[in-house]
Amino acid sequence: MTAVVRMRAARRVLGRRFDQVGKPDVAIGFGAYVELPLMQWCRDAVVPYVLHEQNSVPGLANKMASAHANTLCLAFPAAKSAFEGSVGTSTKVCVTGNPVRESVRSASREASRAAMGLDDKSIALLVFGGSLGARHLNDAVCDLRDRLLEIEGLHVIHSTGAEDFERVSERLALDEEQAARWDVRAYIDDMGACLAAADLVLSRSGASSCAEIAACGVPSVLVPYPHATADHQTTNAHLLVDAGAAELFADDELDGEAFGSELLSLVRDEGRRDKMRACAESLAQGEAAARLADEVEMAARGA
Repeated sequence: MTAVVRMRAARRVLGRRFDQVGKPDVAIGFGAYVELPLMQWCRDAVVPYVLHEQNSVPGLANKMASAHANTLCLAFPAAKSAFEGSVGTSTKVCVTGNPVRESVRSASREASRAAMGLDDKSIALLVFGGSLGARHLNDAVCDLRDRLLEIEGLHVIHSTGAEDFERVSERLALDEEQAARWDVRAYIDDMGACLAAADLVLSRSGASSCAEIAACGVPSVLVPYPHATADHQTTNAHLLVDAGAAELFADDELDGEAFGSELLSLVRDEGRRDKMRACAESLAQGEAAARLADEVEMAARGA
């Protein structure tokens, strides 16, 4: 069965279902290919629909569906140019940001730090490379082990990714005293608490990571994954970098002295981190879900 035949079949199924329960007031698509039959049905049934593009480099489904969308909501301003020529002439285009989990948005810094045993003088560095980790990022941090542990009051929360946990643990070879200051994890299941507790983040720059870092207002050093489609992680990172909330290093710069010096400098410089935190908070990323919900409601009302 070809893709065209499958989509026609899906539209027929949708039509029969909505004949039973009534037409929706509005629909929303988030870029998955399976949204296309629904969006096409909405077009034919004159039901307004909203699209949300979470990436700085949009996918094909949202580009195809944008021609008849009531509203196109973007997470990154840079994505706007990619829709030129495909978005409808009457489509409203706006930047809402990427909604983040409530557990991230509402996490308390004071409670999170207390739960981790961090006092007011402690400096928390959070390191993660996404759900699968990042081997090169892990190696760069391992290379800085001794220099980082020399910094009084520094605590490192290091998510390695499950596949790299044992190797990184062996490379770090932490004794009991050092392990009390360097929390090595395969995966972070309480990201909201870790971000809330952090004074500085070192990470890749996936769309969700950038959104959560910005929502929590944490200063960051971002190292885009070099093999991402159309180098979109670099474009993602510029949301924070251009606002003054982050520093950017290419993956091939991780082994150079400049990267290590900059990371150590930021760990030591509270005043500079405070300025970056204010810049991150100015993005108001924590309000993204509310802004998106407002656009959906306006589309439903025909506003």
